[in-house]
Amino acid sequence: MSNFHNFNAKTLSGEETSMKDYDDKVVLVVNTASKCGLTPQFEGLQKLHEEYKESGLEILGFPCNQFAGQDPGTNDEIASFCLKNYGVDFTMFDKVDVNGKDAHPIFNYLKDELGGTLGKKIKWNFTKFLIGKDGQPIKRFAPTTKPKDIEKYIKKALKS
Repeated sequence: MSNFHNFNAKTLSGEETSMKDYDDKVVLVVNTASKCGLTPQFEGLQKLHEEYKESGLEILGFPCNQFAGQDPGTNDEIASFCLKNYGVDFTMFDKVDVNGKDAHPIFNYLKDELGGTLGKKIKWNFTKFLIGKDGQPIKRFAPTTKPKDIEKYIKKALKS
């Protein structure tokens, strides 16, 4: 599979979703956590979502409990937390692994396409991947990269 649009994932509510649904959209994929020092990034991600959704940006959050057990909750608890604390209304998916033998295929693909400073592994929560309208990965961002610092890349991708 050589394109992001070839994958599927389940939302927090259990709905199987094809990434083909995001054809001709710019997508930001983020592995998230509810109990992480970086969790306040949900606020910045939501701001990007509100600002650019009408222009074609989709933010896709994938909760992950692989880093210091920072997202131990159920899907319902995660959804409630994100909405209550950050007003998140972008799409959140089922909790996934991003590294190791059980890593979700989307993250295996993104890591293969855009390696990081530690090789292909994801080193922490809130690693972000920007994907173009054509389904091709554009850029990987470190966990500490603030959502507002990705804005210029999003604007450029939306114009292409």
